[in-house]
Amino acid sequence: MQATVGGRRSDLDARKEGLPWRPPFLAQPRMGLGLLPFFLACAVYLLVQSSTDQPSRVSALLKSLPVLYLAGFLGTAHPGGGYRSLLQGALLCSAVGDACLVWPEAFLHGMAAFGLAHLLYLWAFGLTPLKPGLLLPILLVCAPYFGFLLPHFPPSLVWPLLAYSTVLLSMPWRALARGGSARWGALLFLLSDAMLAWNTFFHQLPHGHLLVMTTYYLAQMLIAVSAFQSPRLKSH
Repeated sequence: MQATVGGRRSDLDARKEGLPWRPPFLAQPRMGLGLLPFFLACAVYLLVQSSTDQPSRVSALLKSLPVLYLAGFLGTAHPGGGYRSLLQGALLCSAVGDACLVWPEAFLHGMAAFGLAHLLYLWAFGLTPLKPGLLLPILLVCAPYFGFLLPHFPPSLVWPLLAYSTVLLSMPWRALARGGSARWGALLFLLSDAMLAWNTFFHQLPHGHLLVMTTYYLAQMLIAVSAFQSPRLKSH
């Protein structure tokens, strides 16, 4: 009798046999093929963005397209259930946020959309197991970082950014407690937002937009892939 846990059986077998671990989308060829349009959409947006900095509806659509594709791709996850639906909702909110952030004057709207996305991710990841100790290292790193950037925030954005940061920091805590690819996606999301804040309010990083968007798209993909990692055991 053999037990499988979604895509985890191959990971466990690889560890037992001393083979290198592979991400779920590489371990499952069909999933990897399904993600090819996502990578193509990411490449198209990054190439187009590098040639123009002018906000437009086309750039907003191209920026949102990879995340919109992930939301549709999640429809192939079996079983579906509430977890998949919550991830899809978070991705759709993220796509709205992506489009809003193309225009600087829509920054607050974009932040609100991403705040809702993080709340949906929190709902999806759940509060069990609680593991409060996982929150401590996140706070020890991020609280001083927020404090450093605080003097550089416009006064009108201090409280909205504080509220957003509180939700943002809670999301990787719950993802770490859940495990799987969601934890790596959540940590990359945190890194991407940290670089975006630095880029926006303090100092432009070399190739800052490329770094922010690359880590962001990879974060969303890893979180989406977690829907294919079923926690239920099957025996045969």
